[in-house]
Parts: sequence; C-alpha cells; structure tokens
Amino acid sequence: MKSKFHRISIPSIVESGPNSLDKLGYLLNRESLNNIVVFFDEHMKELLGERIDKILNEANINFKSKIINTINYCSITHEAFSISNDVDAILAVGGGKVLDVSKYMSFLRRMPFISIPTSTSNDGFGSPVASLFLDGKRTTVPAKVPYGIIVDTTIIASAPDYFVYSGIGDLISNITALWDWQYEEKNKTTTVDDFAVMISRKAVESFLSLPFYSIKEPNFIHNLVDSLIMNGIAMEISGTSAPSSGSEHLISHALDKIVEKPQLHGIQVGISTYIMSRLQENKVQEIINILKATGFWEYAETLNLKAKDFKKAIDIAPTIKPQRRTIIHDEKKRNMAKEIIEEDVLLKGMLK
Repeated sequence: MKSKFHRISIPSIVESGPNSLDKLGYLLNRESLNNIVVFFDEHMKELLGERIDKILNEANINFKSKIINTINYCSITHEAFSISNDVDAILAVGGGKVLDVSKYMSFLRRMPFISIPTSTSNDGFGSPVASLFLDGKRTTVPAKVPYGIIVDTTIIASAPDYFVYSGIGDLISNITALWDWQYEEKNKTTTVDDFAVMISRKAVESFLSLPFYSIKEPNFIHNLVDSLIMNGIAMEISGTSAPSSGSEHLISHALDKIVEKPQLHGIQVGISTYIMSRLQENKVQEIINILKATGFWEYAETLNLKAKDFKKAIDIAPTIKPQRRTIIHDEKKRNMAKEIIEEDVLLKGMLK
C-alpha cells in the first residue's frame, strides 16, 4: 500500500500584531537572511519605503528595492532569473499583485519568501499558489507557502474597510468549499485530506465565534489574519486549493471573465458563498449573521451588482476547473442556484 504521508512546508516566521513591521530587522537577522531583495508596488514604496529602509539599515541588512509593475508570466520569469545568486531571500510589501509576483519568483529561484501584506483582501499572502497572467489570461500557478509572514495589524487597520470585507468573504468560503470537497469525495472523484479539513474548519469556525465591536479593532484583525494564514497551511497540507476554494470561487473566477470591472475577489466570493450555502443548505444563518454584523452586506449593496452577471457566471463556473465535480458542476444544481438569485429576498436587495 502506498503511504499517504508527505512533507509540507510551513512558515518559519509568523508575526502578526500592532507595529509588527518594526520587528522585521530582528526576524531577518534571527534567520540569517542578511542579503535580500525587497519588492513593492508603487503606492507602497511611497507609503512604507522609507520606514522599511530605516529598519533594514539599522539591522545591517544588505538590500535592494524594486517596484513591481506587471503580473505577466514572461516578464516575471525574466526578473526572477536576474536576481543575484548571493541573495538570501525575496521580501514583498503590498497587496495581491506584488505578493503573487514575488512569491512565484521565489518559487522559481528556490529562495525563501517573506510576505508582508498591507491588506487582508484574501488569503493569498499565506497560500502556496500565485495568480499571474499567461497568454493574456489570469492563471493560478504553483508556488510555496511563504518562509515568513509578517502582518502589521496597524497597517491593515488603516486600509479601507472594503479590503477587510474582502478578507471576510474569502475566509467564510471555507464553509461551502469544504462541503464541495466532501461532496466530491462522496461522488468518488477525489479523496479529502482529513487534517486539511480540520485546519480549514477551525480557521473559519474560530472566526465566526469571535466577539467584536468593530472590524478595525486589533483583536478582530488579528484573528482574521491568523485564520487566513491557516487557509494557506490547509492548502499546503492537501496539495490543493480545495480546503478553501470550491464552487463559490469558480463563480468569482467566472465573474472576472465576463464583468467589465470585477469587484475585489473576496467580495465576489463572499456573495457567491451565500448563494452556494443556500444551494447546499449549509450554515446559511451563520453566513447571514457574519456578513450583516461586519457590514459586508451593506457595503455589497452599494456596488450596483447585476443578477444577470451572477447567473451567467454560474453557467460558466464549471469550465473554470472542469476536472473538479463541485455542486456547481451539476446542471440541475446550477438551475437551482439561478432560481435562488431570482427568489432570495436578501439577494434581491443587492443584485439588480
């Protein structure tokens, strides 16, 4: 019998909390990462560049800073192999684009990657995959869980609320994604990893049970960040995105293809999670409660979203990952999902 034991990567640095960025120099020295490349997007270079330069200089870290302007696969590959062989690690500061690009470059060069997200719009800052453009199409490519994740919750709290809403939407999708994964196993199209299921379920359940008075309070941000990091670990354990990505993510990816100006990934995923929870008859009230209590739902109602776009995305969703067999891959279930959009009172107030 073939053993199912396998090696996984987990971060050696996990630091989250108020002003945790100030520990960057100490953490790099602790890990003997003394020669690094730092990637920013343009906005974050202006906002945090001087602060990070000061921290690294005071810690006697040798570094070069660069600005990322593309997520094109060919350009990224060229940039990756232009990095000097004496570099110890790649560090990225910013949102999804710069993190994905840097993560993939570190994967190509087999270098440690340090992730410093400036928002919690999704779980990408700790996941083992990257989203890039290949032949003009956004494509998910393999990477590795970051060697280090440093999340300064003070910086996260200063970002616009919609980034937090997006992170909430991405996290609660664990609920419907796990249902889909187990649904696939029941239909003998895959085998779930029980430990990855446990990690993913704990990530979302601990968040749902968290008392809070504001989405910007430190404890709320800290717990959201920790849960999103756990998502990345669950994906690494299973070797697949299935513990936190199911039919709801396929709908969001389909929306990206058909809508002229897509919303943030986690916003689309959060709405799609609600639709799929109705279809699955799975923790519907818990999802309603968290989306309303955090202000996610109220924000989503301001976005002028179209019911016809979500219906079309539901039809396209199975083509995004034809090898999977989630609930949305069943034509009868797709028709039921579109009926939910037409009849659901909450959705009628949001999808015009």
